[in-house]
Amino acid sequence: MIEFKSAEEIGRMAVAGRFVGELLAELSGVAAVGVNLMDLEHHARRRISERGAESCYWDYAPSFGRGPFRNVLCLSVNDAVLHGLPHDYVLRDGDLLSIDMAVGIDGWVADSALSVVVGTPDPADLRLVEATEVALEAAIAAAQPGGRLGDISAAIGEVARSYGYGVNAEFGGHGIGRTMHEAPHVANSGRARRGLKLDPGLTLAIEPWFCRSTDKIRYDEDGWTIRSADGSRTAHSEHTVAITADGPRVLTRRPTRDTSSADPGEKPAAAA
Repeated sequence: MIEFKSAEEIGRMAVAGRFVGELLAELSGVAAVGVNLMDLEHHARRRISERGAESCYWDYAPSFGRGPFRNVLCLSVNDAVLHGLPHDYVLRDGDLLSIDMAVGIDGWVADSALSVVVGTPDPADLRLVEATEVALEAAIAAAQPGGRLGDISAAIGEVARSYGYGVNAEFGGHGIGRTMHEAPHVANSGRARRGLKLDPGLTLAIEPWFCRSTDKIRYDEDGWTIRSADGSRTAHSEHTVAITADGPRVLTRRPTRDTSSADPGEKPAAAA
């Protein structure tokens, strides 16, 4: 069942989204060569507790995974792309790190992810990260009231193909609101003008993720961490977006210049 949100409820989701965006930006600044993944995890735990928020990841137990997830971040390094289990690993020069988090505040949830390269970047890794960001921007631009869900999926798939990357259809975006995962599923490739109508009040987590040279994945023995099947590098970008009568509204804005995710009618600023 798809639950449409009122303007007031979207505003409450935006409170959670603002916190998620701020914390992701903070974590991306903390991530550096020599930093342990568990330092990032504990940093996030402390900030979430200080805010009085609740992690949507803690005790999450879907059909995949091995036991409840007992962390507040997904930290995926290099060939890991989704659901990376935080563990004792010290970041090295050139590592590609994806950080994914979802929290609830006063009963409303927001979810977002970003990828960064720590230390000296490989241009191919920067291009991969860029592709996910461009795909996310294109998907947000396609999330127009009166459009179709397939418009979002098609926009992501088109960008992936333009960069020469394949698209895995096993995991994608999703509805979001009172809980982290709601209907509908948002595929990362599809046909424009097909699928669910995008009516105002629909809230979605849109999350393109690509592997450099494959569209196949494999799981670690921990049952959580998902990697590219061929060991190639991966990247992941995500925002929580609300469909409004005036167009898409990004709820997980990060405090950086990001004109593509500006709310309709809002002027871009240095700290978006």
